[in-house]
Parts: sequence; C-alpha cells; structure tokens
Amino acid sequence: MAMTMMLKPTSPVFFHQTKNPNRRRSFKAFSLHNSETSSLPPSTLVHQFDPRIPIEEALTAPSSWYADPSFYSFELDQIFYRGWQAIGCTEQIKRPRDFFTGRLGNVEFVVCRDDNEKLHAFHNVCRHHASILAHGSGKKSCFVCPYHGWTYGLDGALLKASRLAGIKNFVEHEFGLIPIKVATWGPFVLLNMEQDVDSDEDIVAEEWLGSSSELLSSNGVDSSLSYVCRREYTIECNWKVFCDNYLDGGYHVPYAHKGLASGLNLDSYSTTIFERVSIQKCEGGSTENDYDRLGSKALYAFVFPNFMINRYGPWMDTNLVLPLGPRKCQVVFDYFLEPSLKMEDIMLCEGVQRGLESSAYSVGRYAPAVENAMHHFHCLLYDSLTK
Repeated sequence: MAMTMMLKPTSPVFFHQTKNPNRRRSFKAFSLHNSETSSLPPSTLVHQFDPRIPIEEALTAPSSWYADPSFYSFELDQIFYRGWQAIGCTEQIKRPRDFFTGRLGNVEFVVCRDDNEKLHAFHNVCRHHASILAHGSGKKSCFVCPYHGWTYGLDGALLKASRLAGIKNFVEHEFGLIPIKVATWGPFVLLNMEQDVDSDEDIVAEEWLGSSSELLSSNGVDSSLSYVCRREYTIECNWKVFCDNYLDGGYHVPYAHKGLASGLNLDSYSTTIFERVSIQKCEGGSTENDYDRLGSKALYAFVFPNFMINRYGPWMDTNLVLPLGPRKCQVVFDYFLEPSLKMEDIMLCEGVQRGLESSAYSVGRYAPAVENAMHHFHCLLYDSLTK
C-alpha cells in the first residue's frame, strides 16, 4: 500500500496514527548533548526517537544516531547485515570470468560470474590466514591469494593449497570460500548476508521493493540502459545525512541548487510512500534549462536503507551510500547514458555532520508538507534497529 502527498500544507499524511499518550513530550525531554548520550547503550539511543508520533508533532532522529560510535556498529548489524542490499551493477559481471569486489561495513565481498555464466558471491577472505583475496574488478579464471598462494575456483572451491605436508584432519572441500547470497533485479546486483533466504527474482523484488516494484519497472528502472561510468566520493558525514538530504522533498533545492530550482515547478512536487521505498516526483517549470532531470516522467526513488534511483527521460543515475564510520561515508554514483555532477550536496552534507556533532544540537523538527519521506526513513530505521 502506498501513500501519495502533494506539497500542500492542507494535505498532511501520517506514517503512523497510533494514539500515544506520551507524544506531547517537551523538547527538553530529548535535548541531551552528545557528551551526555555517549555513555548510553545503542538500545537506549534508539528509543530517543518515537515513530508513533505524527510528523506534525514529531522530533527528528537525534544527533546521537549520527555521531555515536557504538550506534554505528549497532546499525551495521541491525540494518546492513540483514535483508537485500544493493552493491553494484550487472554491467560489472556481464560476461564469464568478470568479477568485482567491495566492502559493506566490515564485510569484504567478491562477486563473480563463472565459466557457466552462473553468478556467485563470496566473503573476499582467504580461508588460510584471512588475507584479502581479490582487489578491484576485472577478469579472472581463478582467485589466487597474494599471501600464500591458496587458489580458488570461481565457484568458490579450493583448488590448490601448497606445502601442507604433515597436516592432519584437513578436508579440502570444507575450505572453499564462504558464500554470500546474491541476486539481481533489473540492472542491480544485490547481496544478503543472511543465509536462509531465497534468491528467486520475484521473491527478491518483493522483499527489497515491496509493492513499488511494479511502478519502478513500468517507469523504466529495470530497463537495459547503456552503462556509462562510475564516480565515487568520500564524504565527511554519517551515511544517514546523505539520505536525509535526498529525502527532504526538495526543501533545500531553492536555497542550495538555485540553477535547478529555476527549472522546477515545486508546487507539483509529490512523494509516495511504500513499505520500504519512497518515490518523489516533480514537473519541470520550463522547457529550457541546463538540467535534463525534469518533467512529468522524472522519478526519484529511495530504497531503504541506502540506495537512490533517479530515472528521467532516457537517462538514469543511481546513488549508493556506503557507511565507512560514524562520520564518514562513500557515495557511489553510477550513470546510465549521461553523467552529471553533485558537488553541492556533498558540501551541504558535510556541514550538517559538523552541526550534528556540536553541543548546540540534539533534535530538530520536520517540515510536514515536504519531509514525510525523511520521516518514513527514520521510522524504518527505528523498526530495523528494534527487531
């Protein structure tokens, strides 16, 4: 079930409408400085946000969610090591023997396609003494550990382990690479760190996208566009800051992106909320502008927890936000057909991170008419962190 709202203050949308007798807490009840929250366990910090409070009365997720080191470790376990996570493009493993590597939290992974064109993913760690096995991307017929030469097939099987004379109780087939569940949806490659999951495409679509999958497909998100290039940026902010920036319903556009704003009809901005996806749309205000990301067919989708899909006209770009620490993330931009630049948002996000870490800020408020997608994101974070 999806909810759609236009940016009109007379048309509020509530994510939860459950009655809560404590929802009218004073601002002071949440105004704990970072120094006061640093000693609190993550399970306590989670409950500094209440998803039951309607957006018109709700306080934002607290600064501790963005700055506390223990909270960062907690959310890796609760959010990124569960469920399907976007980690790359099918273009990277298009042909037999193609491979690429990556890191999600503390998990080093390698994705490859074997000679029979079967897709595999493994922990990118040698079973001998834990050396990282492969680096970067490209083509390989096998994986050879750079430390002691242990060799693995593209199916993960151990092919060679030299100089093991005298070893006892060694069963070769038990020392293959540790597999990770892998699947694809449209042009995207997904991983799931949980082992007891089904990688059937329809099931993956339901778990990852919910009821939004049909809308995304019909708007060309799963079509085969020509892949152009990748850009990667390391940003000095918590990964959620970048997501919040994407999800503010165009609130910052007139102030931070004046060139873009001149070509937008912001009164037409709408946000549709699905189970784990939110989709923003906005019509172009003029036919002549320097941005080709406008028009009634433009679609900007956020897939929880950290993936953004921007589909406009014949083009598409995606933003993948990878957590690197409490105040650092890497944003991977993949471009299909035509690249662009996003430096303005990087400066904004780094400024927000510095503010979140100051003693002057703990929580803020939402603009109900525009920031319902951000509120939905924070509610999903809460739900994931309390499971």
